[in-house]
Amino acid sequence: MANRSEQYRSGDWVIYLKQKSSTRPALRARTVMPSSSGETYRYAVEKYWIVDRVRSDGSLILRTRRGKLHQIRPDDPNLRRANLLERLCMRKRFSDFQPSRASRAADRAGSLGSTASGPV
Repeated sequence: MANRSEQYRSGDWVIYLKQKSSTRPALRARTVMPSSSGETYRYAVEKYWIVDRVRSDGSLILRTRRGKLHQIRPDDPNLRRANLLERLCMRKRFSDFQPSRASRAADRAGSLGSTASGPV
């Protein structure tokens, strides 16, 4: 089987199923389950992120809409590419992205083509 990191390139739209817990699930919550005490709920929320870069070790740096960066392994079962229907229906979620702090710093330094893979 091919290495899954080869599937992803910088700029790809991905969906990450993030696990959360709170006393009130979000409106977009999926698979809501109450805790054993009944005071909190565990649930998952789809996060619409963009691949910022692929690191030399194969891990992905994903950028959120507000510019935060997350390092995720490409074989994480909660990570998948956005399919065509999601790209069409959810394009607003992907188009509202702000540049990451690292991208803004690179722009100021004039190194747009830099592929430095420092810590996130």
